[in-house]
Amino acid sequence: MKTVSKQPIAKVTEGSIVSPQGFSAAGLHTKVKRKRNDLGIIYSEVPADSAAVYTLNQIIAAPLLTTKESLDQEGKLQAVVINSGNANACMGKQGLLDANEMKKAVSDTFLIKSHYVAVASTGVIGEKMPMDKIIPGIQKLKPSKSNEAAEDFNEAILTTDTCKKTTCYETYINGKKITMAGSAKGSGMIAPNMATMLGFITTDAAISHEHLQIALRDVTNQTFNRITVDGDTSTNDMVLVMANGLAGNEPLSPKHEEWETFTQLLNQVCEDLAIMIAKDGEGATKLIEVTVNGALSNEDAGKCAKTVVGSDLVKTMVYGADPNWGRLMMAIGRSGITLNPETIDISIGPNSLLQDSEPVDYSEEVLSNYLQQEKVEIDINLNIGSGTGKAWGCDLTYEYVRINASYRT
Repeated sequence: MKTVSKQPIAKVTEGSIVSPQGFSAAGLHTKVKRKRNDLGIIYSEVPADSAAVYTLNQIIAAPLLTTKESLDQEGKLQAVVINSGNANACMGKQGLLDANEMKKAVSDTFLIKSHYVAVASTGVIGEKMPMDKIIPGIQKLKPSKSNEAAEDFNEAILTTDTCKKTTCYETYINGKKITMAGSAKGSGMIAPNMATMLGFITTDAAISHEHLQIALRDVTNQTFNRITVDGDTSTNDMVLVMANGLAGNEPLSPKHEEWETFTQLLNQVCEDLAIMIAKDGEGATKLIEVTVNGALSNEDAGKCAKTVVGSDLVKTMVYGADPNWGRLMMAIGRSGITLNPETIDISIGPNSLLQDSEPVDYSEEVLSNYLQQEKVEIDINLNIGSGTGKAWGCDLTYEYVRINASYRT
């Protein structure tokens, strides 16, 4: 369940990854991809306490191993370099050599300690990194705080995405303005724990690596771990947060009186990015939001919501605007949680379909029209407890098959 912030949290409409104090970014085209930018960097004026969560796929790409090694040194980062178009995954020893060469190139170019550098890559798995393009590209990166630089970075991390994904919020802690912003990529190979994606969050809040890691893990379980597009989890998934402390607040910890304000701020940024990723699923035409109430626990509610939104039959039902609500009951029943088969309520939008597991009369035409909207909301009440949870996904379309049948061509 979300915490309730003690301070108002405001959306920064023109905000970006460089809005927090001390952060800058850049992006450019190295020709690893045919057209748009494919190399980017986030840079902090000072080393930032940082935290990260990674894919649960047992096959882990070399850049993640390199980033873990950096964070294990001091828990601080000053730069993260990201390339798209090549995942640098499943390349054996050469993959690690290439990821470390990228780290060294950033260290040498920006005159910072090598373990203050994180590396991330996204794109095709199993192809050798074109280091002859990547290294000269790193040397040409010139981070700035301009909106154009932020947009260049946002474009550089995309693969099959159809849009850039960015958000920004601010609040006050200890009387100091705290700004937090995020940028992400993700469109296909998206499944809970984590989701195939890269997410980068910057904030000028003061918080230690250890406490930031606690906050990120908890928030990830409520946001990025609640989205699914196609049931696959990538080798390269990572969400990384950098907090450089330049706002000047008292260092945050779970004992700080404004801890809930900070975690809510982080939750809001992560939830925005998670929803953007779910909405931009490969070939998707609709965002699906499933809310489950009345479960025995929040964990059960979240698990049930993820199962429903991840069901291919539910996803195709939404795509075809076919009011076949029996597919929802099927998914609920196989979610593996404790439930009473005789106490379930289901609604799709304003349309009540089931009460106490008994069908309710409804207009199929009205429901079909509702299912043609860009956002479809499914509400489920198990009526056996107080647990609540949400999950997000998208419909499954013919276009998804077309995109992935010709991903490399």
